[in-house]
Amino acid sequence: QVQLVESGGGLVQSGGSLRLSCATSGFTFRYWSIGWFRQAPGKKREAVACISASDGNTDYADSVKGRFMIFRDNARSTVHLQMNSLKSEDTAVYYCATDLSGCPVFPKDGFRGQGTQVTVSS
Repeated sequence: QVQLVESGGGLVQSGGSLRLSCATSGFTFRYWSIGWFRQAPGKKREAVACISASDGNTDYADSVKGRFMIFRDNARSTVHLQMNSLKSEDTAVYYCATDLSGCPVFPKDGFRGQGTQVTVSS
């Protein structure tokens, strides 16, 4: 059974940092690409970052480029999202999703986590 569990969210002041983690199980991690997404109340889902399984290439939304970094730990089947210089507009529920194809990852039921709340106070 595929499982993705996010952690690391919380309340942080503007300009601060957080590291989110996506711990996975139930599939051969090194073959699957992982994407991070976020959704704020009343807003559409936004793809934040993605890391490909095949070559480790990464993609970022323009809104987070230079501030966020995605990286994977194949030994621990975990992907992290390091978020620096956080802004109030980064406030959202963040979740990870996986797919066998490369980036971008398209979240689908059974292949995504439940999310972790990130709140940035101004």
